[in-house]
Amino acid sequence: MANKESTARTFIVAILLCLVCGIFVAAAAVVLKPLQETNAQENLQRNVLLAADAYDDSKSVAEQWGSVEERFVDINAGTFTEAPVGYDLNKVLKDDAQSVVIERSEDPAGIGRRENLTRVYIFSDENGDISRIVLPVRGKGLWSTMWGFLALENDFNTVAGFTFYEHGETPGLGGEVDNPRWKAQWPGKTLYNSNNELQLSVTKAGQAGEGQIDGLSGATLTTNGIDGTIEYWLGENGYFAFLQNLKAGDA
Repeated sequence: MANKESTARTFIVAILLCLVCGIFVAAAAVVLKPLQETNAQENLQRNVLLAADAYDDSKSVAEQWGSVEERFVDINAGTFTEAPVGYDLNKVLKDDAQSVVIERSEDPAGIGRRENLTRVYIFSDENGDISRIVLPVRGKGLWSTMWGFLALENDFNTVAGFTFYEHGETPGLGGEVDNPRWKAQWPGKTLYNSNNELQLSVTKAGQAGEGQIDGLSGATLTTNGIDGTIEYWLGENGYFAFLQNLKAGDA
């Protein structure tokens, strides 16, 4: 009988400990969520600034963000549009009214769905004209969806910078997308040739020709994913129409 009572007490204590620990974990998650969201937003903003070569590490991100204009683009129409209320990309990508399914044959980026409206970031000169624009891009790597930004000069055909702000690629291999030396290849590259054909691409490591980006050594699938990302987002189902309208002053 004593052994049964001891076992029961042990069982009850274990249950109580689990309940208490669960309460603490849940409370910590609630308390930490706003901080995590703030940190994620700051990381995103920092990478927008980095892509545009506008980041000053002597100042806070908040100080620098005041000069950045956020606007929305209707990808299907290729024009700027009014900002939607309460825009949440995660929710948008689950809503058939706000996003589209991409056929596999037309999805080199491997993303499955694409939003109809997207947020872009604009840097302006002293006259109020666009000096650089930063476009969000994403595509599948080896292990993860890679989320990044492509910044363009004010001819809307020359790369100003490129960066990924979130990915789960292998450190030392696909994770070399974070290497400043690799990212230094992007500025100055041309998107389209004189016939408006896409010429920017990412090749196997050591095989880049003029206007191409040298891929990542030992990370073929990540390299292919980046190339597919560029192909999709600069293609007809991505930003092609918008960029042509920007050049013509019709966006």
